[in-house]
Amino acid sequence: MEELFASLCEREGIAVDPIRGMGVTLGDPGKYPAPRGFRHKAATPFAPGKEGAVRCGFFERGTHKIVAVPECPVEAPGARQILNGIAREAERLHIPAFNEDKHLGLLRYAVVRCGWRTDQVMVTLVTAQRDLPHAQEFFEAVAALDPRIVTVAQNINGRPGNAILGEETRIVYGAECMRDQLLGCEFDISPTAFYQTNPQQTELLYQLAIDGMDLQQGDVLMDAYCGSGTIGLCTAKAAQNKGIGIMLLGVERNPAGIADARRNAELNGLTRSAWFMADDATDYILDAADNNERVDVLSIDPPRAGSTPEFLEAACALKPRRITYISCNPVTQERDLHQLLDGGYRLLKITPVDMFPHTDHTETVAVLERR
Repeated sequence: MEELFASLCEREGIAVDPIRGMGVTLGDPGKYPAPRGFRHKAATPFAPGKEGAVRCGFFERGTHKIVAVPECPVEAPGARQILNGIAREAERLHIPAFNEDKHLGLLRYAVVRCGWRTDQVMVTLVTAQRDLPHAQEFFEAVAALDPRIVTVAQNINGRPGNAILGEETRIVYGAECMRDQLLGCEFDISPTAFYQTNPQQTELLYQLAIDGMDLQQGDVLMDAYCGSGTIGLCTAKAAQNKGIGIMLLGVERNPAGIADARRNAELNGLTRSAWFMADDATDYILDAADNNERVDVLSIDPPRAGSTPEFLEAACALKPRRITYISCNPVTQERDLHQLLDGGYRLLKITPVDMFPHTDHTETVAVLERR
């Protein structure tokens, strides 16, 4: 990490902060000294076995050979048991697993999301087509696998390739969303909306960003790539708790995410001060820059590919007082930060956060200030 950001740090006269790690979460600390049970999202592919069997588990490294997984110590308790139970119920009801080589079969993937501060679970079944044999019995059997399950959704993905989710999703059992909490805010999460996998470290990640914003009374905060509105709404609630009134504008291209964000604003009593737009973040900020719209603080949390040069150029043109940049890919973040520095900003700090212990994957929070 220090090598990656070395030129930026030398340019700005700062050092990368120490990595913010994660403590033990489950199990006997003496026996299990490393964090466990922190992944609140778990998934499995399905594949046909012998004589109609339905296989599930993890792909073996570098292959699409499925390795059975009775239990995974880093996943939330019960998540893997639900996934394995789905395979058993599909096999019992003669719902064939998808063969990706022959493009035959029905059941492709399942995704389980578990609440962190709530006792709720959501299951998304990904199938190659909408119609399934014994469909209702299957959906009810899946819902009965764990009493915490409040939602079962079916996502239809008949396209070739490795993408898990298709474009069509419908609720086949229970509520439209599951609910969880972050930093004292409540969030409804729909089956296809983005929500962080490790909520405990997410709170730390978001708090670092909020602290870096240095919010002031009357500020306009733009939350780009806002997803379900989690960062922006946590920030707005934190400001409200300090008696600071701000205006929040969230932009996200995924309509399901925006629907969740609007619902979450209502859940947290922020409808009068929060607006969410379904739009491409780059397109929106280009228009905002052309119209000389006011933005005091800009929060960026782009996908792994990072932001776009056009977005960053428009961000500099808007001249927000502070920019916080959360990244799941420090390599593309380092690239983008150079453009922001060239556009009139100075880098105040970079803090790595260990979101996925036992791996080399680290997320980072960068805080910038207008020169």
